[in-house]
Amino acid sequence: MSVMLSTAAQTRHLQSLKRLSTIAVMNIPTFPQADSAADQALQLDQQTCFALYSTTLALNKAYRQLLAPLKLTYPQYLVMLVLWQQDGLTVSAIGARLYLDSATLTPLLKRLAQQGYLIRQRAEQDERQVQVYLTDAGQALRHVALDIPPQVVKRSQLSLEQLQQLKAQLEQLRDGLLQPVP
Repeated sequence: MSVMLSTAAQTRHLQSLKRLSTIAVMNIPTFPQADSAADQALQLDQQTCFALYSTTLALNKAYRQLLAPLKLTYPQYLVMLVLWQQDGLTVSAIGARLYLDSATLTPLLKRLAQQGYLIRQRAEQDERQVQVYLTDAGQALRHVALDIPPQVVKRSQLSLEQLQQLKAQLEQLRDGLLQPVP
C-alpha cells in the first residue's frame, strides 16, 4: 500500500532530510595533518612494520608464481629448503629452523608427504619424535628449484650485494625483536 504525501508534507519531509544530511556531514570525523613528531610517527608510511608487511606480500606473490610449476606453496618451499640442506631432521628441529610451531608445521609436512616429496617416521631412539626424510622425488625437486633464487634476485631489481646487506639487516632486526624486553 503506497502512501501519497501532500505537497506540504513532501516539502517538510525534504527539509527534514536536508537537516539530517547537514548533521551527518557535521559529524564526520576529520583527521588533522601530522604536525608533531609524535603524530608523524603514527603515519602509515612511516611504519617499518608496514614496509616489511607490504614487501612480504609482494615477495609471497612473486614466489607463488615461481613455485606454481613445482606445485609448492611458499611455506612448503621453506620446508624443502631446510631438508635439502639437512635431511632426516625431526619435526621440532625443522620448526625451530623456520620459527614455526608443530601445529603449523604438521599440516605442511602431511601435504608434502601426500605429494610424495617426503616421509615421516617415528625416531627409533625416541618414539615421541618424528623424523622427516626426503624421497627420491623430493631430492629431484631440488634440481628444478635451483632456478628460483636467481629469478627472485632478478625480480627484486636489486644487486646481489644489496640483497645480502638487506638480508643481514633483517636478520639483525629479527634477532633484536626476539630478545626479551629489558
